[in-house]
Amino acid sequence: MDRSQLKKAFWMFFTTALSVLTVWALLKQSESMSVETLIEKISNADKKWIVVAMVSAACYVVLEAVALCSILRGIGYKVGFRKGIIYSTSDVYFSAITPSATGGQPASAFFMLKDGIPAGVTSAALILNLMMYNASIVFLGILAIIIAPKSFWGFHITSKVFIVIGFVGLSILSFFFLAVLRGSEKIFSLIRRFLRYLHSKKIMHRLEPRLEKLDKIEADYENCSQLIAGKTTIMVKAFCWNVLQRASQIIVPSLVYFAFGGHCKLLPVLFSKQCLITIGYNYVPIPGALGIADYLMIDGFSSIMPKGMAFELDMISRGFTFYICVTLSGIITLIGYLKGRKKK
Repeated sequence: MDRSQLKKAFWMFFTTALSVLTVWALLKQSESMSVETLIEKISNADKKWIVVAMVSAACYVVLEAVALCSILRGIGYKVGFRKGIIYSTSDVYFSAITPSATGGQPASAFFMLKDGIPAGVTSAALILNLMMYNASIVFLGILAIIIAPKSFWGFHITSKVFIVIGFVGLSILSFFFLAVLRGSEKIFSLIRRFLRYLHSKKIMHRLEPRLEKLDKIEADYENCSQLIAGKTTIMVKAFCWNVLQRASQIIVPSLVYFAFGGHCKLLPVLFSKQCLITIGYNYVPIPGALGIADYLMIDGFSSIMPKGMAFELDMISRGFTFYICVTLSGIITLIGYLKGRKKK
């Protein structure tokens, strides 16, 4: 087993252990809640809303596949929906079991290259999708404040810090991507000077490998810029699909709340809070933001409903959007990989 496989195996086992620990800690915090209680809650809930919630959670994976296929077709590479699903599930699965939110991109790239898509086109498609992914979260965060301006103030100070840092970080990343697409030479020249300065002050060691990596990244961005130059439609479509993708996941807690008999008047506040929660945990360097996402959800929901219900809403919603979604994505990715090997 090489170093890369060992690293993947480590993060897979680490994420599994962290998942078990997170669920155990949540059950421990609420004396009235147990696995049996949750199962009973789901069985007594309004089945149509539970089904809608599960379908909405699945749409998160489906819509990423649609977004990637849309970008590739816009560039000139027709890709079937089945292949798009493998690109999507591999991204979802490996992003969830690695500390980086972009950890799934190499896995998507692996399947794209295997399907004969050139490396430059693969990089361009993934970079553009990542850019729109970040922009869509920022857009939904702004929309959340417009829909329910007071939703932010219901969080405790720690949650507010996570949300503010996430919003600033995502905004900077979105502007950085846009700036690089418009003038990559100046941006990367500035980064090189900064790296050399850190190296000269002995703050950073091993300069050459970092510069080589930066050269590759710059080449990818330049290729992306050239491929989508003058093709505004590609960017607009990618942005719209990413907004729908994020919204399909963000609305799941609201749908679960309806299944429990909740009132529709809380929908704007619930949706707004979940938008801000997503911003708060999106770039936390923990696989799947385990623990942090749960903390933010319970903290945010407790201000508008009893804490016991907030625990239940978090557990069931995360069960659909993370645990079940990631598990199924991993299984689909494995099947896609094994089928590819068999054909070869």
